[in-house]
Amino acid sequence: MEQIIAAVRDFPGALVLVPGPGGDFPELAWGDAFFYCAPDGRLPRNTQPYGTVVTKNLPGDTASDLDPPGRWRVNIHVGRTTLSELTGEEPRDHAVADTLLPHPVYGPHGWVCVVNPGPRTTDTVLRLLRGAHDDARARFARRHDHGDGS
Repeated sequence: MEQIIAAVRDFPGALVLVPGPGGDFPELAWGDAFFYCAPDGRLPRNTQPYGTVVTKNLPGDTASDLDPPGRWRVNIHVGRTTLSELTGEEPRDHAVADTLLPHPVYGPHGWVCVVNPGPRTTDTVLRLLRGAHDDARARFARRHDHGDGS
């Protein structure tokens, strides 16, 4: 998990949030990680992260069985077309580790996930996170391009 978080922190303009006790985030988010493109260093408003790491089951999201110690899942927005190319459409066992799968809740919205990335999936996860970050950078640039040269 730390390898993935460290890699994303190295992306140009990346903002990685890892909430913990004493912060402004709810306890439910503690220990998880949220990946944004924020070249200005500020948490984007009205923008979802392009990737996350979750370390526990969440309400309505228990199919990956993340509550046992040592289990976690990386989630990446890749878009619907890429999701279909990578995973197909058949139902899957979302608790299996080191396998690229549609996200158990947000798959229809173009999200993939991997429980405990390992030798089979770590390189793919990092490549997909880089692509999602690059897409977020392009969106950031479009939102901040005023068309007047500023």
